[in-house]
Amino acid sequence: MNRNLVIAVFALFSCAASSQEKLSVHWEELTAEDFVKGIQRSGGTCMLPFGILEKHGPHLPLGTDLLDVRYAALHAAEQEYAIVFPEYYFGQIFEAKSQPGTIAYSSELQLELLQQTTEEMARNGCKKIIIVNGHGGNEHLLPYFAQSQLDQPHDYVVYVFDQRSPESGGPPKKTSMDMHAGESETSKMMIARPDTVHQDRANKESGADQHHQSLPEDVYTGIWWYARFPNHYSGDGSAATKDLGQFQMNWWISTLVKTIQSVKADDASLKLQNEFYEKARHPLDTRQ
Repeated sequence: MNRNLVIAVFALFSCAASSQEKLSVHWEELTAEDFVKGIQRSGGTCMLPFGILEKHGPHLPLGTDLLDVRYAALHAAEQEYAIVFPEYYFGQIFEAKSQPGTIAYSSELQLELLQQTTEEMARNGCKKIIIVNGHGGNEHLLPYFAQSQLDQPHDYVVYVFDQRSPESGGPPKKTSMDMHAGESETSKMMIARPDTVHQDRANKESGADQHHQSLPEDVYTGIWWYARFPNHYSGDGSAATKDLGQFQMNWWISTLVKTIQSVKADDASLKLQNEFYEKARHPLDTRQ
């Protein structure tokens, strides 16, 4: 009798564990009931992988940033559970409007859509939102967006994760110029979506710096990228290898796993935000 009871209890726990393991990390794949379970399991931690639609040299797909960042985010969430928001590509890409396939939304719409998206995520229980940036052109937009969350009170925290490649380690690189659709990005796409990589076309256009401007490095102009890389290609994708891609993608995923864990453990940010909001309502009462 005791033996049968033990077997029954073991079977019950096995079923429960199996059910938990099968909970999808994809927002769009969850049922409404499972979404609630996902929010509970993740502690309200959700990820918003942020890509773009733009030319990536002559050999990579327009959605390279989106495909890469979602690959990394989804694999990280499988290791440290978090709900991953569906495909999002509404970012800053004005510098590529001269190339076919680019979708460049107005700056007003970019910010408004991102604000409403995070607010809707939070309304559905995502109180810790990690924006995982997959596009270099967002490197100013996203920190500004995170900073702008202090303008009005929110009951959630926005975190921006903007690391895509390690600074060192792994298989030796063959190129020094490697900013867009070059050795690293092409290598990662060999892991994320090898079926979309046309490496034999990588040398159809030049990815070399054209130096069409002569300005000091500390002077910024919006046309700087076009002045240097009018083909919207920086580097040499023909130098890419699967070994480099696997190393860099593994690093990206493991670093993101650690980030998810840190965000889950973060109890200070929301408390500090609330304290700040209250003081901002009555700045003259802030002790000097």
